[in-house]
Amino acid sequence: MSRSPVSTNIDFDKPGIQWGSVNIPYSYNLSGWAKLQIPISTISHGEGPTVLLMAGNHGDEYPGQIAIMKLMKTLKQEQITGRIIFIPAINMPAAKAATRLSPIDGKNLNRCFPGDVDGSVTDLIANFLTNELFPIADAVIDLHTGGRGVYFYPCAHMHLVEDLEYRRRMAQAAEAYRTDFSFLYADVAGKGLLPVEVESKKKTIVTTEMGGGEVTPASVHRCSQDGLKNVLIHLHVLQGKEQSRTDLGLAPTRWIQALDEDDYLFAPESGLFESFVDVGTEVSCDQPVGAIYFSERPDREPTIIHANSDGIAIAHRAPTLTNQGDILFCLAHDVKEEVLKTFR
Repeated sequence: MSRSPVSTNIDFDKPGIQWGSVNIPYSYNLSGWAKLQIPISTISHGEGPTVLLMAGNHGDEYPGQIAIMKLMKTLKQEQITGRIIFIPAINMPAAKAATRLSPIDGKNLNRCFPGDVDGSVTDLIANFLTNELFPIADAVIDLHTGGRGVYFYPCAHMHLVEDLEYRRRMAQAAEAYRTDFSFLYADVAGKGLLPVEVESKKKTIVTTEMGGGEVTPASVHRCSQDGLKNVLIHLHVLQGKEQSRTDLGLAPTRWIQALDEDDYLFAPESGLFESFVDVGTEVSCDQPVGAIYFSERPDREPTIIHANSDGIAIAHRAPTLTNQGDILFCLAHDVKEEVLKTFR
């Protein structure tokens, strides 16, 4: 029997549509007996796969939260073959505060897996996912943006897992999102990520970076929502005909990667950041791609940021105000043909 204090009023074996919450007891300065309630719903109909659909892992990332809330209210039971579990804001405290880290305990949910039943609220959320929801899911979709800190060219992304059959399954699911770029990334900022935990169970995991910053253009919302439906069709849980980019008259997705620490450019000092290039732009080695200005020393020449290789600026810093050590650019490179062959 689980020692976890986390509970839910959802019966995951029950067919039909259910609305409920994941409930986590905690205390704070104004209440010794508080209960964090994270909204959750399920649609279950017939025999088929289970897909766990989440956003709000980081609270300041909103296109995925909106996409899931729209789906929760519009999908009909008869459209489903299997089961979808919807959690639009898995890190509810951070989503309400518009922060990356939980305001309850200061933790990053995406660095807390597999979680801890004796830990704080964020550890308990990770533990609940790891031990209760990941085991019953055939696939997990975890929707992200760059948050307020980084602006990404909208893309689906994944780790380059070693198991070739698993890699192929992951790559095909990523391509079903129909983004211009599909992105292989490395973990350069710590361990304990949700995708790594899902990968340890060999479950299909689809993740995204849908823009970032405070402003979300309508085109990014459309990309997030339309791609999500197509992935659910690809995973055989939502009825309909899967459409590829070719079916829509678009070029195939371009696979890129940033697997080395040198692919990530960080601010050498604090100041005001100006990007010289838009995300999605090809850049050349030594090309000036941005600058840092100094409001307290306007007489100083700006520090020019140069690309350290040829590549694609898949992401750059979102806020202008920048601290030393903040990421300024992620420069990605085309995936080699011998790796692309393992995706088919």
